[in-house]
Order: sequence, then C-alpha cells, then structure tokens
Amino acid sequence: MAVSFPSEVIKELKSYVYRLIDPRNGETFYVGKGKGNRVFAHAAGHEAAECMKEDEAEESPLSDKITRIREIINSGLSVQHVIHRHGLDDKTAFEVEAALIEAYPSVTNAAGGHGSADRGVAHAQEIIRRYTAEQADITDPVIEIIVNRSANTIDLYDATRFSWKINQARANKAKLALAVEKGLIIGVFEIDEWLPAISAHFPTLISNCTANPRFGFVGRPASAECREKYYMKKVEPRARGAANPIRYHNI
Repeated sequence: MAVSFPSEVIKELKSYVYRLIDPRNGETFYVGKGKGNRVFAHAAGHEAAECMKEDEAEESPLSDKITRIREIINSGLSVQHVIHRHGLDDKTAFEVEAALIEAYPSVTNAAGGHGSADRGVAHAQEIIRRYTAEQADITDPVIEIIVNRSANTIDLYDATRFSWKINQARANKAKLALAVEKGLIIGVFEIDEWLPAISAHFPTLISNCTANPRFGFVGRPASAECREKYYMKKVEPRARGAANPIRYHNI
C-alpha cells in the first residue's frame, strides 16, 4: 500500500479532500482536507503530532479517530485512503470537505467543516427562519457555544453546559450562555459557576476528554426577559476556518 505520493503526483494534486475508510465494513470514518501526504499521516506513525496540531485548532479531542485506526491496524488490516476531489484551491477544498462531513454522519471529525454552521444541511423552513431572523444585539457578558451536533442527542441544557475547553478568567465573567445551532440562538441559560468536567461534579454526564482539561457549568434556564432578548436571534458569522465552538462577548 502506498504511504506517500511521488513528487510529480503531489504537484498535480494541489489541495485535495480525502476520506479514510474502515476496510472491515466499508464505512467512511474521517474526512479531511490537505496537501502533499496529509492523507497518509493519520495512520503512518505521525498521529501524535497531527493530533496535537488538530486538537489546538478544533478545541476537541480526536480519540474516536485514533481508536478506530488502532482497531483497524490491530485487526491486521490497513486504513483505506480515498482522494475524493483534487486539483482544488483552498476555498473550494474547504467547501467540499464540509459537504462530505455532512454527507457521512458516522465520521469522527471533531468540527463540522468550513461553513457547516451557516451554510450546511438544513430543512427549507430552517433556511427561511435563519435568513429572516433578527440579528442578536448582545449587550450582556455572555459565552456563545455552538451545539450543532450534541443538541440533537442530549438535553439542550446539558449540551450547552458540558464539556468545554474554556478561558477560565473570561468564562467566569459570563452571566449567560447562549446555545447556538447553525447560526441561531436556540437556548439561553444563566451561569452560576464553572466546574471541572469530571463525574464528581456531573455524575449524569460523560466527558470524552482524554487530554486537555475541560469544564462545565451549573446554571438554569434564563429569565423570560433574557430569553425574549436573545432566543431565535441570529449571531454574527464566525471567521473563516474558525473551529472553536466557544466565543465570548463583552468580556
């Protein structure tokens, strides 16, 4: 199996979007964008260095991907590498990557891909609601948290409060937490305190954190006044390429 591209191939590839496939069931478990031999780095002995770089960028551990790769290797097989599109410029590659992440719901990507929060898969009524929503005028000290994926699997309050890499000094000044899904504020919560995301503090929740310390907050649904001020209002788009689900306002 090839573990690197010849230089003449790299020249033709330019930016590309790739998929990692589990040969045991044919399942695509990771989608990425890269240049050169990036596609081979995950399973070619460079995982630790790559994880450190991506963990810092995505603010989320990649343990699911690492676990899958180790399982494949331990079974005596090899990860299958597929170049889905190549010869792209960076902007187009970002868009193709985001679309593929949404097309393969089983992927272990920590982030949803460029533009997924604002231009990703949505029902027609969601599109109408998003683009006709009033812009939120955020005047309180708040922490904005993207809950695009987790909000669909657990209670919204739990999805918003647990578990995150935060700037403790800034987070402790936040009075409210705004749960954001696809650019809209879908939940507003008052924050009492932030605590380490461990079972002693959150016995009903499970953290998938394997490295960097994470936190969760204890709070309650915001007052009717606060909810009316922010609920179903749209937030400012994130900067291009931003993967951190946390954003602070007035702090």
